[in-house]
Amino acid sequence: MTEHGRPDGIIIALDGPAGSGKSSTAKAVAARLGYRHLDSGAFYRAITLAALRNGIHPDGWGDLTHDELDRMDVHGRPADRGYVMTIRGEDVSVEIRSGQVNAHVSQMAAVPAVRQWLMDALRESGARGGLVADGRDIGTVVFPDAELKAYLIADAEERARRRLLERGVGDPPLEEVRAEAGLLQGRDAIDSGRETAPLRQADDAVVIDTTGLTFGQQVERIVALARERGGVDRSEETP
Repeated sequence: MTEHGRPDGIIIALDGPAGSGKSSTAKAVAARLGYRHLDSGAFYRAITLAALRNGIHPDGWGDLTHDELDRMDVHGRPADRGYVMTIRGEDVSVEIRSGQVNAHVSQMAAVPAVRQWLMDALRESGARGGLVADGRDIGTVVFPDAELKAYLIADAEERARRRLLERGVGDPPLEEVRAEAGLLQGRDAIDSGRETAPLRQADDAVVIDTTGLTFGQQVERIVALARERGGVDRSEETP
């Protein structure tokens, strides 16, 4: 048992707007410390994909019930130090990153019933600690007692450039960067303005502006903070 009362280590919560580098950073930090990575956004993406596959129009998502969500058969299957998202047993890890899901996931994440349905599963996954979780309300709603909360930010054009590079657009032209930045700012407005669990910085979060940082530098910053907060390095242990 750690000094924080969690047998596997502390909980590290990374929040921030779309494209700020939360998920990739969380994966790298988890690997460095030997922790599990929990991408809360993957759960919302999987439910979004399941609803689209079931032919449920986005206008009707606000009426989804707990039973209907159960019947979608969405699960996060533990694998190595992370989770594989499945729908009816099918690995959908690639499909949940599609443009169609990107366009609708914020709308699904704003549905109170969906957020409540996922809350217990997310909290249960972190009960033992030794977890790096990322999302938009991880430190404020899901794990408000996390030992380390970091809020990652970056200017819109830098976030857009990173998104385009992830999609294989080498040296994206300025007009594409600006168009993508506009989409990200629109998503920011949706996420920050929703009534249920809006995107916001936790009062005790450490703000990290990644605009001028290399990926390695932002990972090192969070790993150092984790160790200051009592994070135990489990990277030499067997998963």
